[in-house]
Amino acid sequence: MSKQSKVSWGNSVAEPNHDGEFGCSLKELRSLMELRGAEGLHKIQETYGDVNGLCNRLKTSPVDGLSGQPADIEKRKVAFGQNFIPPKKPKTFLQLVWEALQDVTLIILEVAAIVSLGLSFYKPPDSENRSCSELNCGNAAGGVEDEGEAEAGWIEGAAILLSVACVVLVTAFNDWSKEKQFRGLQSRIEQEQKFMMVRGGQVIPIPVAEIVVGDIAQIKYGDLLPADGILIQGNDLKIDESSLTGESDHVKKSMEKDSVLLSGTHVMEGSGKMVVTAVGVNSQTGIIFTLLGQDGSVENRKKAKAQDGAAMEMQPLNSDEGAEGEEKRKANLQKKEKSVLQGKLTKLAVQIGKAGLVMSAITVIILVVLFVVDTFWIQGIPWEKECTPIYIQFFVKFFIIGVTVLVVAVPEGLPLAVTISLAYSVKKMMKDNNLVRHLDACETMGNATAICSDKTGTLTMNRMRVVQVFISDKHYKKVPEPDVIPASTMDLLILGISVNCAYTTKIMSPEKEGGLNRQVGNKTECALLGFALDLKKDYQAIRNEIPEEKLYKVYTFNSVRKSMSTVLKNADGSYRMFSKGASEILLRKCYKILTATGEAKLFRPRDRDDMVKRVIEPMASEGLRTICLAYRDFPASEGEPDWDNESDILTRLTCVCVVGIEDPVRPEVPDAIRKCQRAGITVRMVTGDNLNTARAISTKCGILQPGDDFLCLEGKEFNRRIRNEKGEIEQERIDKIWPKLRVLARSSPTDKHTLVKGIIDSTVVERRQVVAVTGDGTNDGPALKKADVGFAMGIAGTDVAKEASDIILTDDNFSSIVKAVMWGRNVYDSISKFLQFQLTVNVVAVIVAFTGACITQDSPLKAVQMLWVNLIMDTFASLALATEPPTESLLLRKPYGRNKPLISRTMMKNILGHAVYQLTIIFTLLFAGEKMFDIDNGRYAPLHAPPSEHYTIVFNTFVMMQLFNEINARKIHGERNVFEGIFNNMIFCTIVFGTFVIQIVIVQFGGKPFSCVGLSIEQWLWCILLGFGCLLWGQIISSIPTSRLKFLKTAGHGTQKEEIPDEELEELEDLDEIDHAERELRRGQILWFRGLNRIQTQMDVVSAFQSGISFQAAVRRQPSSTSQQHDIRVVNAFRSSLSPYEGLEKPESRTSIHNFMTHPEFRIEDSEPHIPLIDDTDAEDDAPTKRNTTPTPPPPPSPNQNNNAVDSGIHLFLDPSKPATPSAPGSPMHSLETSL
Repeated sequence: MSKQSKVSWGNSVAEPNHDGEFGCSLKELRSLMELRGAEGLHKIQETYGDVNGLCNRLKTSPVDGLSGQPADIEKRKVAFGQNFIPPKKPKTFLQLVWEALQDVTLIILEVAAIVSLGLSFYKPPDSENRSCSELNCGNAAGGVEDEGEAEAGWIEGAAILLSVACVVLVTAFNDWSKEKQFRGLQSRIEQEQKFMMVRGGQVIPIPVAEIVVGDIAQIKYGDLLPADGILIQGNDLKIDESSLTGESDHVKKSMEKDSVLLSGTHVMEGSGKMVVTAVGVNSQTGIIFTLLGQDGSVENRKKAKAQDGAAMEMQPLNSDEGAEGEEKRKANLQKKEKSVLQGKLTKLAVQIGKAGLVMSAITVIILVVLFVVDTFWIQGIPWEKECTPIYIQFFVKFFIIGVTVLVVAVPEGLPLAVTISLAYSVKKMMKDNNLVRHLDACETMGNATAICSDKTGTLTMNRMRVVQVFISDKHYKKVPEPDVIPASTMDLLILGISVNCAYTTKIMSPEKEGGLNRQVGNKTECALLGFALDLKKDYQAIRNEIPEEKLYKVYTFNSVRKSMSTVLKNADGSYRMFSKGASEILLRKCYKILTATGEAKLFRPRDRDDMVKRVIEPMASEGLRTICLAYRDFPASEGEPDWDNESDILTRLTCVCVVGIEDPVRPEVPDAIRKCQRAGITVRMVTGDNLNTARAISTKCGILQPGDDFLCLEGKEFNRRIRNEKGEIEQERIDKIWPKLRVLARSSPTDKHTLVKGIIDSTVVERRQVVAVTGDGTNDGPALKKADVGFAMGIAGTDVAKEASDIILTDDNFSSIVKAVMWGRNVYDSISKFLQFQLTVNVVAVIVAFTGACITQDSPLKAVQMLWVNLIMDTFASLALATEPPTESLLLRKPYGRNKPLISRTMMKNILGHAVYQLTIIFTLLFAGEKMFDIDNGRYAPLHAPPSEHYTIVFNTFVMMQLFNEINARKIHGERNVFEGIFNNMIFCTIVFGTFVIQIVIVQFGGKPFSCVGLSIEQWLWCILLGFGCLLWGQIISSIPTSRLKFLKTAGHGTQKEEIPDEELEELEDLDEIDHAERELRRGQILWFRGLNRIQTQMDVVSAFQSGISFQAAVRRQPSSTSQQHDIRVVNAFRSSLSPYEGLEKPESRTSIHNFMTHPEFRIEDSEPHIPLIDDTDAEDDAPTKRNTTPTPPPPPSPNQNNNAVDSGIHLFLDPSKPATPSAPGSPMHSLETSL
């Protein structure tokens, strides 16, 4: 470890000095945390006596925690470091500029411009002697050497360089602001993470970055531990350490056996307290991070590899497992498809780019051939040595024209538009309470066809209260007065509620006067504590009398027990146990019940069935959740019972009461569900509550309408129907059920996962279903990961659920999901709008440049003008059209589905229709403009001729038509009113107006560089009028019904999975998902020149290495990675420059411990016994996912005994030939690979 400890904080002054501030040094604590199990306990006893000794040395109290004084906290930060891992430096603006310059088309333009510049300054050596009249270089070159004209020859070259600079700066600025936004988002997510700490005797939430060594943390089920620590008190604690050790079995933690808790691991059961002993880069997770070279230094990584070399060589080959895995993988080819939209766009951009390349090549060839034939053949002029520079200048000019055709043809704005649109949406979705963690989720949400929603907290308010109660033989429809309940019963009830609810759950006074009480912790328990308060009793007094440390034993809630019990030891040596749980389960274990006098009488099965009919079913049919409270006494005479034999302990209970808990439906939910149904999205409710409650609530929400023939099933029945005789799940059976299923009650986490997987894999309907899932509990992890879009609850959700999700609902509200659908559809529409505009310009500009060049031997639109048009139509238009806000009307149509082409037939009609109008106008002006306006003819101008009014009018009209067409492009479904809602989008108005102003400046004052001449007012009005004609023409086009135009084809189809060639599918084998964007990129790069790419490839690998986009991605991208071309640039930037955003999704680049650890391993196996759950939505009621996997073989002995996390992990980098994954399924490296 000596090498590793060097990477600790620079200011860890407190190395050897025990007598310093604290009784132990950073080094000591670090070596303590490297021990596991008995070794750790032994070390604590040897060095500190016990945990309290350690707390004394750290100057903290196990009961009251730290004082929380700023000076003390600061001292601790200096001595032991802060709890954050320093993030990577963002790319500087200059780096981004350099990346934008790598663009192939821009490089060609720059070269051409420099050649043109050089030639314009070149004078033939003896031209002073021979006058121009003697030298005849052909008509085309006539008038070349007019004085002053030659002087201005350099302007065109300089102007091209200037406009290239402009394009580069705009691109770099876009990338830079995008990166800044995502960093802001990242830091916001981090600031919002808090953890419950004991400070000054109070339990308060503290931001994770503020946690220091010596803090006392309260840990409970579902937490992701933010720092390393030692357990000081625990109930039934089980931890999932797979993210560090790769062992998928849960590790039991207790004071006697194993008390070392590590950061980044998940609490899967139980609760407890720990004292924090290591934070930030000194925690076990932080050490692994530093080894991975989070700071981007390759040396660290090499060191780590060298250190662990020995371990790697000895790694066993699990060949048999590997082979099985192969077969399984082939069988299951249904993968999550990523960035479908990005894939379609990249494919389209590449196709257009190819067409542009062909057009530009033909243009150059035609120009050269025409010139040569005309000069040397028709005029019959010999090639004079003195004329060579002039001829070369012509050839350079032709080449520049060719390149500008290419620049205009390649729609590099496409990927930019997606990025802008997604980035804009993500930013706005924050305001709509959607925190997007994975960009793709935004686009996928627009295609969603089904939503599987939780009940508690999503559809309901998650403010539980007891509204009915059955106590002392009477069913009260509202909470009874305290005096009607016998005193003995009352004491049992209140004591039971006070000690048998987690101590982290409490009811606080309202924040505002007259507001509702605040419920903290598990909401079901809050309802019970609220019930105690309604009975005018104080639960806190009892808790103060019996603190958590005095509880003799606690059986915390889990999915197998479905109940919670707490044992108290009485003074006389007897024990009393209090239990609470789902009424139908606990009543079966009761053999007595308290009567109206407070006596216990026998409770027979017959009485139980009677009670279910009379009490429980009526409560459930009103949508209430029923909980039974009971107790049991163990007399001292029988001695101490065997607490581990739970089945004997949890029987022969005495029922105290049954309560009905109401969780009111959120007022906005029924309306949101109606919107979903209208938008073609099916909402299904999956809950752990019983069937009657679920049915009642789903009717209130509008998921079930009276008279519908939809299915409502319980988990057991669902499993019976989808499994064959052998108990295996069959897709055909699921296909019979899911289209009708609306409510799944008493479902286990496995049922939820099975349902989601069944719907996604189904082939009954012609379109693949796109499923969104909401979840808040640890047990929802598998379903959230399987779904196309996983929504986690921001308030009630556990860390495990948030890690597995794509979008976090910051207000836990279903109606926010509807907003997400709206934004997702809006992204799709925005991009279609931009495409419609962009392609019209492309078609027109390319045809004009091409025909103009062939007929007049000169492009009517000059290189610089083309670059300006390119700038408006690409960069500005993508900003203007990609930021249209969504409207409610988006929810009136059905989802598009994954296979819808980007360009519908209506859009194709618009594109071709407008192109016809624009070409007619331009060609009329080009060949008859001089007669119409009575001006000089601008055609056949010599090489350096001054700009003409004629060509200025052509250019100006062209730009005006684009501006008006931009307004047309706002509607893509053939609507008449293109101005509707135009003022809601100020960005659009600003850009259109700004472009217009700049155009006036260019025309009036652009002069020689822009090849423009100032125009008169009359000429300007004509240009604007011809532009305005676009709007009128648009009305004519929308009158033609698309159905008549059968010959129109759609375009912009994505590649279907079926179309992917087999060899590519084999390459994609190892990935969990098919990333369409990446795939199209790799194919599209054949288009470009490979020469410039060698350096870029190496650069890419290095930067990928550094930016933490996992080694694999670099390797995968290496063979075909090219310099980031125009059309591909931003997609690549998506991958590499946005690493801060990737940071939200890829464990290896998370920048706070809390944010970066891997997801807990979710393994769901069909063989698991299916147990219905009470309610899988409650934090306490969450069932941890069971793992019945075979334990993995322990890592081989290695020199580095203590840090097996590093051993078992890092070998994954080095030896791809060994199937390393099975040997260490959960090590950080493993997740680092699978996360891609």
